[in-house]
Amino acid sequence: MRALIPMLALVTAGCTAPAASPPVAGRALRIASINPCVDAILARVADPRTIAAISHYSLDPAGTSVPLDWARRFRATSGTAEELVALQPDVVIGGAGTDPSTAQALRRLGIRLVEYNVPETVADSVAQVREIAAIARQPAHGESLVRQIEAAARPDPVPKKTALIWRDGGLVLGTGTLADALLTSAGFTNMSATYGLGKWGVLPMETMIATPPQVLLSTGAAEAAEGRGNVHPAIRRLGTRIRLVPFSGRLMNCGGPSIIDAMARLRAIRRQVAT
Repeated sequence: MRALIPMLALVTAGCTAPAASPPVAGRALRIASINPCVDAILARVADPRTIAAISHYSLDPAGTSVPLDWARRFRATSGTAEELVALQPDVVIGGAGTDPSTAQALRRLGIRLVEYNVPETVADSVAQVREIAAIARQPAHGESLVRQIEAAARPDPVPKKTALIWRDGGLVLGTGTLADALLTSAGFTNMSATYGLGKWGVLPMETMIATPPQVLLSTGAAEAAEGRGNVHPAIRRLGTRIRLVPFSGRLMNCGGPSIIDAMARLRAIRRQVAT
């Protein structure tokens, strides 16, 4: 612990530290993840012995993108500079938008920080998998996962049905998003553009009910089925006019291996609404 005191002092005082030395020979690589979507990729490509910590969000049963029994094997971090420095990682991997003070502290101490934007296409996600696998020094595992993702996301040559992913509060996933790409591959046309929405938007329920899609993928219905919420009465009534299908929001939280599960669910729904 004494060895950490000077480093923690630099974090809090804002002094500049010399660049960190390369990983010590013979010591395992240490990766700290502060993003649950990165956790999901590490779970599939990394040697568990190299994972120093994962995001605390991965321990949330309602939102995790990894199996809980896997997540509970690791230390969890909320991503503060103090926590991360104490872990003594060789690299920290997060999403875009890492707290600026944390990012600055890590760079001062010579700890590598890698940040990834939310992928907007399958190709974006595949590139991230390859990069994270390379960081984890497991490129072969990365290529194996890439092949599974690309096979899962291969477009189905079926007639399109209009669909909409409807989250709580009317939040809609629009065009130019990974969700849109997966809907298209599974045999749907994302109806968000019909309502004049961009990548993300809040759609008034009245507007959606007046001109509904053929299939409404409802995260609220999925939560209700799991005993964690209720479907809005207006949405429930809409289910007598269109196909109202439960769809877990967890399937749209991340790219990476989540694409495999999301496509399996979307294809099952497309078969269900074939007639």
